[in-house]
Amino acid sequence: MSNITLHKANTRGEANHGWLNAKHTFSFAGYQNRERMNFGVIRVLNDDCIAGGMGFGMHPHDNMEIITIPLEGEIEHRDNMGNIGRIKRGDIQVMSAGTGVEHSEYNASKTDDLKLLQIWLFPNKQNVTPRYAQLTLNADDNVNKFQQILSPNPDDEGLWIHQDAWFSLGKLDTNLSINYDLKKEGNGMYIFVISGSVTVLTNVLETRDGIGLWNEPNVIVTANSAAEVLIMDVPNYK
Repeated sequence: MSNITLHKANTRGEANHGWLNAKHTFSFAGYQNRERMNFGVIRVLNDDCIAGGMGFGMHPHDNMEIITIPLEGEIEHRDNMGNIGRIKRGDIQVMSAGTGVEHSEYNASKTDDLKLLQIWLFPNKQNVTPRYAQLTLNADDNVNKFQQILSPNPDDEGLWIHQDAWFSLGKLDTNLSINYDLKKEGNGMYIFVISGSVTVLTNVLETRDGIGLWNEPNVIVTANSAAEVLIMDVPNYK
């Protein structure tokens, strides 16, 4: 029997600091909700809008897999591992915080907003050596299909992390239906609608809605309008 968790966009936590407008699917910082601590190993799903010229100064993390997906604009990244770079829409960034890392994230534009998703996963290994990676995706690979952008395997498509998790992105035309099969038996899937409208198991999801599914080895995603969808295929938290 399917176990479904539905998170409508307007039920998320929100923190508006002026320079930062953040929406939190799961408990984070000042937003604390015992019913929304995580979905499996997904601990954080933040939807951030950062004003021009603003950002997060150097701050620490440890024992977390951190995935950043820009939606609009460019992120200027620096860390204490010596990495300096920019990532933009069409890129994906991963940090394995492991034994500890410090980094900063700024809006590279002085005038335009930066919009991004930042997702934290519990790792399956503690105290690994910190690492950083970024990748520019082939945009044609997610048109009317799901493009794998993240996996546990360094030799597989996309980037890799210390967790049995797979992320896939798809841009779907109106009325198109696409099947997604779980990569690992026992995993669940969290489907997040970046834009547009889709139907999943009779549930209509609009922009920034999310749905978590356990005990569903595969699912059909049907686009009610042109839509962009992120699927996170993850194990339960242990």
